[in-house]
Amino acid sequence: MLVVTLVGNYPVAPLGGVLALLWVRWSHTPWREIGYLRPPSWARDLALGIAFGIAFKLLMKAIVMPLFGAPPINQPYHYLAGNPAALPGALYLVIAGGGFGEETVFRGFLFERFGKLLGSDVRAKTLTLLLTSALFALAHYPDQGLPGVGQASITGLMFGTIFAVTRRIWIPMFAHAAFDLTALGIIYWNVESSVAHLIFK
Repeated sequence: MLVVTLVGNYPVAPLGGVLALLWVRWSHTPWREIGYLRPPSWARDLALGIAFGIAFKLLMKAIVMPLFGAPPINQPYHYLAGNPAALPGALYLVIAGGGFGEETVFRGFLFERFGKLLGSDVRAKTLTLLLTSALFALAHYPDQGLPGVGQASITGLMFGTIFAVTRRIWIPMFAHAAFDLTALGIIYWNVESSVAHLIFK
């Protein structure tokens, strides 16, 4: 559990997700336990995830993060602004690392592990949601500092709640990828400051 969690946000994405899937196979854990269930409609989950991820990122950038006093520019990733050479690597990290890797580890794998440890009643699920969100937030401190921790706390709670309610990984996975792709677009086209000051001048 510790090894998978520690590499869950490691830059060599999606190592944590791959390790989690290997653990599922080796431990004979049913795939449904980590949310890998066939959805009633792939198209619906994809559309919901993408729409939610884009809207959620814009809401976070324009309203939530400014209210918390976060800087309008994400300095650790500002090198991506107008930098087409960096786009392929960034796209890979966003989709494979964020969408697949982080969701598989912090929602699927850790929800299953904490569920076995804490139980499945409402109080246990709430504690699981809080613990996984805290771990997800802390994983963003090394490269994004306190603003990254703040944003990841909120996104972790949101994606975790969706997972806890649906018990399927796909909507959080698609939403996470769309959230990060929207962030990447905002940075690449150098409109971070404009979006951050859209509501609060």
